[in-house]
Amino acid sequence: QVQLVESGGGLVQAGGSLRLSCAASETIFRINAMGWYREAPGNERELVATVTSGGATDYADSVKGRFTVSRDNAKNTMSLQMNSLAPEDTAVYYCKFMGVRTSRRWMSEIWGQGTQVTVSS
Repeated sequence: QVQLVESGGGLVQAGGSLRLSCAASETIFRINAMGWYREAPGNERELVATVTSGGATDYADSVKGRFTVSRDNAKNTMSLQMNSLAPEDTAVYYCKFMGVRTSRRWMSEIWGQGTQVTVSS
């Protein structure tokens, strides 16, 4: 079973930056799209940013101009550079790979376990 591992979360002051990364536990031949989501206490999980296999990106309005999503197709990794962080960005951040082909199977989606991002005021 392919697993996604996120890293880079932590505690940062408002106005600061963090960089999240997401990597797969085994070789993946193809990933159609990748995305970052977040879930704050009491809220539903929401989309933060996505990047397609061709590099097209999309962002939630709340993070446009502050966050940048990128992917390395050779390494099958994804990153989220978060700048100008605000307390309302505090959440557990999850990565998701969509349309995943490995040597053994195809999966419609895989989720990471989540990484906590806390922004203090």
